[in-house]
Amino acid sequence: MKAKKIYNQLYFQVIIAIAAGILLGRFYPELGEKMKPLGDGFIKLVKMIIAPVIFITLTLGIAHMTDLKKVGRIAVKAMIYFFTFSTLALIIGLIVGNLLQPGHGLNIDPASLSGDVSQYQQKAHDSTLTGFIMNIIPETLFSPLVGENILQVLLVAILMGVALVLTKEKSQKVTDFLQDLSTPVFKIVHMLMKLAPIGAFGAMAFTIGKYGLHSVLNLIFLVGTFYITSFLFVVLILGAVAWYNGFSIFKLMFYLKEELLLVLGTSSSESALPGIMEKLEKAGCSRAIVGLVVPTGYSFNLDGTNIYMTLASLFIAQALNIHLPLEKQLMLLLVAMLSSKGAAGVTGAGFVTLAATLAVVPEIPIAGMTLILGIDKFMSECRALTNVIGNSVATVVVANWEKQLDKKQLQYCLDHPAEIEKKLEV
Repeated sequence: MKAKKIYNQLYFQVIIAIAAGILLGRFYPELGEKMKPLGDGFIKLVKMIIAPVIFITLTLGIAHMTDLKKVGRIAVKAMIYFFTFSTLALIIGLIVGNLLQPGHGLNIDPASLSGDVSQYQQKAHDSTLTGFIMNIIPETLFSPLVGENILQVLLVAILMGVALVLTKEKSQKVTDFLQDLSTPVFKIVHMLMKLAPIGAFGAMAFTIGKYGLHSVLNLIFLVGTFYITSFLFVVLILGAVAWYNGFSIFKLMFYLKEELLLVLGTSSSESALPGIMEKLEKAGCSRAIVGLVVPTGYSFNLDGTNIYMTLASLFIAQALNIHLPLEKQLMLLLVAMLSSKGAAGVTGAGFVTLAATLAVVPEIPIAGMTLILGIDKFMSECRALTNVIGNSVATVVVANWEKQLDKKQLQYCLDHPAEIEKKLEV
């Protein structure tokens, strides 16, 4: 199969678009800010197709299973993985924050803090366990397909998949219909991805135009610490997990390069979800595993967000000269573990979970969040990238645990990513 010229490759186009967006936002900030609708519009287009992709993938994955116990086993193993590595990410953020102390020496008076973080406080307050559970239950059977709540889509897809298995003889036509419907739905995904460079350009131009590169300089140590910590988590922790399960973390990231660049450009992990699901299934993971683990991980396996939470909390405390003894830091860790799950599925989850955590740790004033409000946008890209990589690794690992991973197909895809890209576009 003839290789595409580099300028026709989507990842190259996205790189050029990101660079152009940075230049426009830097030298023509007012014009850069006006590019916001391009990024917002692209993300809305992708969100439009997320619910059908998840519903079809997971429903068909379960429908093709003969043993329903496998579905429950997959869910349990996935949640064990999520809990383990989410907690590990929190601990790593805590350790790095104590070792490097990025907020030390700022000597900021808490009384001088100003800025509006009330919207995040309100979202954190609304994210109770009861409210979270009730929010999973949709208004109607089909309302999740026209909404934005991923967990509701998962619930309906699981129920529909189980129902199709239990009524297999009479509902085969429904399964066949969904199978046929998957072809045009994923074709829509491919069509939308052609617009990825435009979306990345608009989002990056707006970010640099509105916040400016200068706004990050005074807090560059925190941003740098967060990026380095996330990088080491991906390479060392997730890399070791990948190696133990027989694949390379670097080859996996290169295989998913288009989706990762899209996340970098738009600061939205959701923009890459349809492509990630399709590529992981193409790489040998069973449809049921992909359909269940990837969307669930978007709510419960937020490695990048968890590193950010403990690191940012310690930064605020250090900047305000607030000493947190070990027992208080352990309390911070426990609260962060709960709040990161309670705010699952909430828009702007990174800042919301931070607000929820600080609200329960009275030693750190929640107004301290204003210290990082201006640079949060620069850290959101890294949060999203780490989350997406973590969920991709989780999917392959759970598939391997369940013996629903075609290892030869995985290795072929990781060794020949360009060929797979070409096949997906056909």
